[in-house]
Amino acid sequence: MAYYESVFIARQDITASQVEGLTESFSKLIADQGGKVASAESWGLRSLAYRIKKNRKGHYVLLNIDAPGPAIHEMERQMRINEDVLRYMTIKVDALATEESIMMQHKPREDRPRYNDDKPAAEAAPAADDKPAADDKPAAEAAPAADDKPAADDKPAAEEAAPVAAEGDET
Repeated sequence: MAYYESVFIARQDITASQVEGLTESFSKLIADQGGKVASAESWGLRSLAYRIKKNRKGHYVLLNIDAPGPAIHEMERQMRINEDVLRYMTIKVDALATEESIMMQHKPREDRPRYNDDKPAAEAAPAADDKPAADDKPAAEAAPAADDKPAADDKPAAEEAAPVAAEGDET
């Protein structure tokens, strides 16, 4: 017998127990044809990349199957007939997976690569904790409001206080 992986997507408006019923019916069909379902994984309700028959989401299920070819053909025929199944895909594999699929493996957020991991620390954006709050500064040091911008021709206070002597004035 050959090894197969089969994934099918069920409609979003059926319940999880109905999806389990579909999985059991396909497993029973495979068993009646002389094969066996080694494992079945329900990936849950997930978003689709595009609408399929007016559905934006679907229940994904993976079946690892050890069965003869005619059993797979009969299962696919039943999937085509069933209106709760939106899409299915079955591929032949060399060996059945012994561990859970990549969709079921939980990876903590810290293990995922970040888009700016390759930048040096100086270029990376500072953390929110490193920025001083505006309340921490005295009122004199606080940044001016948007309408308090100094004009380009304004002079510092030190220059305005000192009288400018004109050329030729000797006072």
